Amino acid sequence: MSAFVDPCEKCEEMMQPYLDRELSDEQMREAEAHLDTCSYCRRRYRFEVSLRRYVRTAAAAQMPPELKQRLSELRTPLH
Repeated sequence: MSAFVDPCEKCEEMMQPYLDRELSDEQMREAEAHLDTCSYCRRRYRFEVSLRRYVRTAAAAQMPPELKQRLSELRTPLH
C-alpha cells in the first residue's frame, strides 16, 4: 500500500528545481501539468518568478548586506 502524496506538497518541493530547469523532461511535464490545474501552485510559481526577477534587478544595485540577506530569506516556502 503506497502513501498518499499531496500534489501541492510535491510541487512545492519541485518549484526551485523547476525554475532552475534541473528536472528531467518527465518531471517538467508532471510539474507543468500540475501548474495547469492548480491555481494555488500557479500563483506560487508566478510569485517565485517575480521574486527572482526582483532579486536579479536589486542585486545589480548597491544595497546593504542585511537587505540582501532579507531578500534571500523571502525564498522560503509559503506553507
